[in-house]
Amino acid sequence: MSSKRPSRPRRYRKPKVCQFCTGELEITDYKDAKMLKRFVSETGKILPRRRTGVCAKHQRRLAATVKRARILAIVPFTNKLVRK
Repeated sequence: MSSKRPSRPRRYRKPKVCQFCTGELEITDYKDAKMLKRFVSETGKILPRRRTGVCAKHQRRLAATVKRARILAIVPFTNKLVRK
């Protein structure tokens, strides 16, 4: 008796490319709140690399930039209270 499940067709996932390495975005400007909000969730957390597609080098710089903007009150620590 075989316990294998019927195989589903695998979805092709396009690899994400770092937007900072390709030159689409410019980093290190903590005053650009619109750009930083793209990398922060609705609850105020910094999104992980696997979700944004940013390379490790730029993720570290991005995290430092978001933290700097939070301290200067450009980007809020939390956007809203989420209740279940």
